[in-house]
Amino acid sequence: MTPLPRRGWARWLPILDWGRHYHAGLLGQDLLASIIVALMLIPQALAYAMLAGLPPVVGLYASLVPLVIYTLLGSSATLSVGPMAVVSLMTAAALAPVAPAGSAAYIAAALVLALLSGAILLIMGLCRLGFLVNFLSHPVMTGFVSASGLLIAASQIKSLLGIELSGATLPALAQALPGALPGLSLPTLLVGLGSLALLWAIRRHGKALLGRCGVPTGAAAMLVKLGPIVTIALAAAIAGGAGWLGGEVAVIGPIPAGLPPLRLPEWDPALWRSLLGSAVLISIVGYVESVSVAQALAMRRGERVDPDQELIGLGGANLAAAFTGGMPITGGFSRSVVNFDAGARTPAASAFTAVGIALAMLCLSPWLGVLPLATLAATIVIATLSLIDLPAFARVWRYARGEGVAMTATALATLILGVDVGIVVGVGMSLALHLYGTSRPHSAEVGRIPGTEHFRNVRRHAVETDAGVAILRVDESLYFANVRHLEDLITAVVNRTPPPHDLVLACQAINVIDASALESLESLNRRLRERGIGLHLAEVKGPVMDRLSRTELLETLNGRVFLSTFDAWCALHGRGAAPLSHPCLATPAAAHSAAE
Repeated sequence: MTPLPRRGWARWLPILDWGRHYHAGLLGQDLLASIIVALMLIPQALAYAMLAGLPPVVGLYASLVPLVIYTLLGSSATLSVGPMAVVSLMTAAALAPVAPAGSAAYIAAALVLALLSGAILLIMGLCRLGFLVNFLSHPVMTGFVSASGLLIAASQIKSLLGIELSGATLPALAQALPGALPGLSLPTLLVGLGSLALLWAIRRHGKALLGRCGVPTGAAAMLVKLGPIVTIALAAAIAGGAGWLGGEVAVIGPIPAGLPPLRLPEWDPALWRSLLGSAVLISIVGYVESVSVAQALAMRRGERVDPDQELIGLGGANLAAAFTGGMPITGGFSRSVVNFDAGARTPAASAFTAVGIALAMLCLSPWLGVLPLATLAATIVIATLSLIDLPAFARVWRYARGEGVAMTATALATLILGVDVGIVVGVGMSLALHLYGTSRPHSAEVGRIPGTEHFRNVRRHAVETDAGVAILRVDESLYFANVRHLEDLITAVVNRTPPPHDLVLACQAINVIDASALESLESLNRRLRERGIGLHLAEVKGPVMDRLSRTELLETLNGRVFLSTFDAWCALHGRGAAPLSHPCLATPAAAHSAAE
């Protein structure tokens, strides 16, 4: 793909950019990748629609027109959009209070949810708000996704055992399980466990086995990704031969042949209001996962992904799903990796994948309808195992305990209270921890390393200090939440015995001083002047100095502004000693002109 940035209409329609350079060589690579992804996406689409409580065909509908729209609007060459496990689980949680799963009202609500999700993503993209998702930290997302993976696997127990089991949280499922076990179907259990065992064996040993048979490594990796197709076909053949299909072993049921119908989402203000909050969460979670995958794959080829354009691409795809009988969708990790490894070079591969799925719906509907539900459940369980990252919890706890708390709280809230509450808890704790950390920034009194111009923490290094000159370094921007902490630090320094005659604020880590912090500095300046203590600033960054120059602080400062901490030391150490080799800035105007 042509590197960003793009101009004109190509800014909004990336296909106008990369499409100009499309040629037969790219076509061949995209076609090959699309065939492999289509074979992988068909069983996933069926399974994830069922996970969302929707008819399986809805997953196929969501994998047709939305892929074409993403081809036009998306900026990633290899991202494969469609139904995804976590978003499907969140969809089920959002729609459960609205209507019974699978009912006409439930399906209509799914279209509204896709419409709202698409509109939210599109508006965020048009307003260039991609940066907002950065407030959802990676540990919180890992905790949420890991818990969701466990919850998804637990929700498939009913299909693996052939029992009636309901519940949206882990405690609810565990409480309902004992009462449902008497209805267990032995043939379903055999098909389900057999499918699990085969899928696990293919994932664990398939590549090595194919390698011993002489299959090249790359081709073996591709074939292993198609393990669900082999498993589903084999399970259907065995269950059919035993006479279990449609009786002891439940099947998908009739799949309507033909392309998705065009329909308008239902206009019901009350329904829209009830789904809006869930739509926001689905949009954010889906986008974060999607853009993370897209950026990781793009970096491997030296390409770039435009996060704001991805909002537009995913928003357009979800809107297309809303008008073609689909469900909320996003970029899938496993499918995108397969698309990348299979050699997809442009977003056209997604359009070709849609064509392949359309052909399957037109020609293979009778065969799709007899696929065992237990085997599809097994494919979901195996797929979601990769979402559970337990070692990440230990790593985060060792490195940053606060983030470990947020990560664990998110996971527990997701398992116990549900996916919607879980992600809200995660976002809330991330913001709370960030605000707490910045409200109590790290600071240090520093001294000079002898014979150098470097200054380090007096508690960590053997440094030269001066009882009359206190140099305080604050490692955070100054804003309303931490000005009180700054005042407490300075008060503690100037109240010691004997008190210093000069206080230097080393500002190299300060990127912003807001209005509240400015007022605090002005107040500190007045109080220190009354006590005969000079307040000095050192290493003030250019943008900060630009703002300070528009205030009265520099004119009334009870001290000087120095270019460097070493300059301040030269001028103030020994009270009146001449500067050594670096002239000190004596006036605010001079300081401003030379500010870094």
